[in-house]
Amino acid sequence: MSSAGEAACSYAALILYDDGIPITAEKIATLVKAANVSVESYWPSLFAKLFEKCNIEDLITNVGAAGAGAPVAAAAPVAAGAGGGAAAPPPAEEKKKEEPEEESDDDMGFSLFD
Repeated sequence: MSSAGEAACSYAALILYDDGIPITAEKIATLVKAANVSVESYWPSLFAKLFEKCNIEDLITNVGAAGAGAPVAAAAPVAAGAGGGAAAPPPAEEKKKEEPEEESDDDMGFSLFD
């Protein structure tokens, strides 16, 4: 049930962002209620607090860009707000490794369909 609640709050936040409406717990709860989805009472406030500190556009455009480091980078502002510590530095960009081109079958003198 919680995954449905998380998804409903995520979609509600995306709807609010798309319409240019400030994302608040009350507005998320209103949209979720209008969709006839029951969620735990704390989900809308958690999502509202998250999106106060994170830019939704950055989350959308960078989804999967940092690989496994993305969830850590997204959670860093929340941890910094709770612990009062300094924010973690952004992850370094990985350089793409140049892979050698594969040899074609023509170079070997045979083909799959000979």
